[in-house]
Amino acid sequence: MDISGARRTGGAASAEGDDGTGGGQPGNAGRTPFDDLYEQPDPRAYFRVLGAWGYRTPHHAQKVFRRLAAERTARLGAPAGVLDICCSYGINAALLNHDLTWDDLYAHYTSPRAEALTTAELVDWDRAFYQAHRRRDALPVTGLDVSEPALTYAVAVGLLDEAFAENLETAAPSLELRRAARDIRLITVTGGVSFLSPRTFEPLLSAAEPAPWVAAFVLRTGSYRPLMSCLLAHGLVTEKDTDRTFRQRRFTDAAEQRYAVEAVTSTGEDPRGKETEGYFHTALYVSRPREEAA
Repeated sequence: MDISGARRTGGAASAEGDDGTGGGQPGNAGRTPFDDLYEQPDPRAYFRVLGAWGYRTPHHAQKVFRRLAAERTARLGAPAGVLDICCSYGINAALLNHDLTWDDLYAHYTSPRAEALTTAELVDWDRAFYQAHRRRDALPVTGLDVSEPALTYAVAVGLLDEAFAENLETAAPSLELRRAARDIRLITVTGGVSFLSPRTFEPLLSAAEPAPWVAAFVLRTGSYRPLMSCLLAHGLVTEKDTDRTFRQRRFTDAAEQRYAVEAVTSTGEDPRGKETEGYFHTALYVSRPREEAA
């Protein structure tokens, strides 16, 4: 498969996928690891396994990201380049740029036809599938993730224009990534914030001109404050959607639920009616220059 645009730098121990889970990460020891899903050559296992636990974050993000991308494009008078951090198989790009829903993707990748194909055959099928559903207002999307197999697939089927297999928590960005970041006008994240610090955002924000907007769905088990401070240093004011939260997925067992309830409580939030009901929940944060914030 052609992986033009996918670049890899010194390695990461595990994928930081958009389900917001992962093993061996500080502060996340209570969560079930799904790291192996991101080392597969295609997303069939991703949809099969996470779908069984009711994972829905990209579904919640679809309308939000489309609205922000459209508003950013209108303000700029030109297509807004998007950077999806912890992009895995390009799921957010698929939902942003195609007339497809999360349920459409789930049905596609768990269908008997998909299960019967080799990865090479699936890539050919998916390339035609996404071309047939491409939106006229599709925007260029760059992907950043530590999983090279996931990025290889996303580039091969046309979901990502560029992809970078780099871990900015452990190494400085490549010159190529810094160059790509100059044209980014919207940064999106759906869960990977749990594993990210200002080390990832600082060089990207420094490279971009003007500063990009940032939209992140953040698990309630952790704090977004360190990243809010980093964004503010670059002139971005963060607003939180205080009217609602968004279900991420069901807990895999009682121990994971206990971890989530305790972690949410320790942040000062109330888990009643949310994590106590059996689901991880995320909150939406949007960061923009003060004069552009609504």
